[in-house]
Amino acid sequence: MMNGERIAAAGGDTPGAAGRTLRFQRPHASVPQFTNSPTMIVMVGLPARGKTYISTKLTRACAVAALQDVCEYISREQGQVVVFDATNTTQDRREVILNFAKENGYKVFFVESICDDPDIIAENIKQVKLSSPDYAGCDKEEAVADFLKRIECYTMTYVPLDDTKDRNLSYIKIFNVGSRYLVNRVQDHIQSRIVYYLMNIHVTPRSIYLCRHGESELNLVGRIGGDSGLSSRGAKFASTLGTYMRGQCISDLKVWTSHMKRTIQTAEALGVQYEQWKALNEIDAGVCEEMTYEEIQEHFPEEFALRDQDKYRYRYPKGESYEDLVQRLEPVIMELERQENVLVICHQAVMRCLLAYFLDKSANELPYLKCPLHTVLKLTPVAYGCKVESVFLNIEAVNTHRDKPVNVDVDRDPAEALETVPEHI
Repeated sequence: MMNGERIAAAGGDTPGAAGRTLRFQRPHASVPQFTNSPTMIVMVGLPARGKTYISTKLTRACAVAALQDVCEYISREQGQVVVFDATNTTQDRREVILNFAKENGYKVFFVESICDDPDIIAENIKQVKLSSPDYAGCDKEEAVADFLKRIECYTMTYVPLDDTKDRNLSYIKIFNVGSRYLVNRVQDHIQSRIVYYLMNIHVTPRSIYLCRHGESELNLVGRIGGDSGLSSRGAKFASTLGTYMRGQCISDLKVWTSHMKRTIQTAEALGVQYEQWKALNEIDAGVCEEMTYEEIQEHFPEEFALRDQDKYRYRYPKGESYEDLVQRLEPVIMELERQENVLVICHQAVMRCLLAYFLDKSANELPYLKCPLHTVLKLTPVAYGCKVESVFLNIEAVNTHRDKPVNVDVDRDPAEALETVPEHI
């Protein structure tokens, strides 16, 4: 998700426009130079084996976090990573893709999803295939029977990757959505990162709960950053959050916080164990820490305008940008993919980055996602994206969301610069 570009995603069986294509433009100087070739990721396997879920996760990872440095490096060389989410059941079909890759200078990495567990296959059909337009208005049992017949047809021609005949190919085999893996001939840094990511994603049903800390004392007066404690309303929210989470009846819930006082105080009210992540700390506002927007405009008007011009990449003097924050959150995102049910108590900018990852939002959208105080977002990953439920816990709080003003010129009038600043004491 670089330069505000979206990912073009479509299913397809042959190379060309009908692939899942990720295009990036902005280089990243810190990425090691391991290869000069872009990578083509090719999904292999019978229908209802989890290929669509895996390819969706790969495109999201490339776009936002876990493979971002890899994709930025590729962009400097050739400009793209391609994920073909198609059945690719025969050797002939895969040979066509290999020839195309050779002619166009791609390295190829196959991802084969193998599943012989009837329960997993049935659940995949239920969750993914029956919701497709092919079965709109059809009886559920008839639709399942029809799709099983389609699988039988594919099975007649399906030729899996052969560990002997295909030993010169680069691939990973995923058995029963992650119970076992087989990796062959990883060629470079890009492919090793793909393998690492695929071996860590979680494909069974679970929920991730995101919320900000309770309202803080600095929130009340409109000051950004800092490390203040909770206001009286913030403390009330923390108590209500505990009641809400107990009502979810999750026996194995994990709770994560930042190292900052306001998230820790929020978690303490839950009365359960929690884990602190420094990576979850709020974006570092550098010289602007604990200032109001009015004070930033008064003392650093040019910086204030520059941030409004490109909020994702703007870096506070001696501080961070959203782009930096995305990189910092990579291990958190990777661990979220591995875990089951987690409550993350974090901060506005951090919550925006996590939400952008799961909802596949662009770099332009990310810094303006609305993450209000005292609201819990319940995220349930599904095959084609993520289901979101927003729950306001009925404890009033100040609004800290600031939209992008219309005028972002450096020489703008202060009133125009401050027109979207939320009210505060």
